[in-house]
Amino acid sequence: MLTIDVQVHAYERDRPGRPWAAVLHGPAEVTGDDMVKAMDSVGVDGALLVSPYTMYRYDASYALDVRAAHPDRFAVIKPVDPNDPKVADTIARWADTEGTVAIRIMMTQGVSTNAADPASAACWRPPPGIPFRSTCCAGPAGPGRPDGGAPPETRLVIDHLGLQQPFEPPAPAEPWAELPKLLALAAHDNIVIKISGACTLSHQPFPYKDIWDPLGRIFDAFGFDRCMWGTDWTRAVGLLTYKQGVEAFRVTIACPTVIAPRSWGIHCRKSMIGRLRRQALRQAEPVGDGYLPPPLRRFSANPVGFLR
Repeated sequence: MLTIDVQVHAYERDRPGRPWAAVLHGPAEVTGDDMVKAMDSVGVDGALLVSPYTMYRYDASYALDVRAAHPDRFAVIKPVDPNDPKVADTIARWADTEGTVAIRIMMTQGVSTNAADPASAACWRPPPGIPFRSTCCAGPAGPGRPDGGAPPETRLVIDHLGLQQPFEPPAPAEPWAELPKLLALAAHDNIVIKISGACTLSHQPFPYKDIWDPLGRIFDAFGFDRCMWGTDWTRAVGLLTYKQGVEAFRVTIACPTVIAPRSWGIHCRKSMIGRLRRQALRQAEPVGDGYLPPPLRRFSANPVGFLR
């Protein structure tokens, strides 16, 4: 059974050959090799490598370099500019690039939340002939998100629970205040939630017992088939270790009656930490009751959150 982290970042030190646009909270450098070492230390088999917008904006060249060096461990997600008149061409080239699984839209000021807006329609409705059908939305959840306007075949993935998350302690006083807005999106079958960075919202130490009740509401609303676990490493480095971000879910699922509600604990064992981790990247061919762990570049089945 593969363990897949659906959100990690890697980047070089700021240098003239690949300068940063801005500074992301975290270490001065986390190379692809560093990320692989961290994953190996806690038994994470693969990850979705999200090119860090803060440093590199829309240039995903370093993420592609990392993927080329570790094709068995990473698939790649690239931020795109929905206001770029040539964004459709960018998406087409990205969809044709080996090892890619999605585009990412930063829901920042100036980005339209209307899926019918011609300026950004290509991000939500890829033109015929482009096989890419997955868009990750980074930003708070809310009624303005282009949820109902995107066609059913376009899978929208809400990053980080659709909630504002801290870069350093303390966690927000009311970290789940906007949760009802996220739960309202469960009515749209094409929306998937990344359960990424959840531990950073806790006011308690490991294993973060106070996050499991609100997470249980998300699981109940969306179902485990539309939830995917991730750490958002290295953004979370100021609040916890990579091991804690991984083990919190393993410990909780191993002892659901102690930490998590009994009603969803056993299902979470089977789905969140099991099948959905395989689905985050293209799955291996099933063999009996198990799955072979081939290189990620050979994953071919359509996963829940990332479709081609």
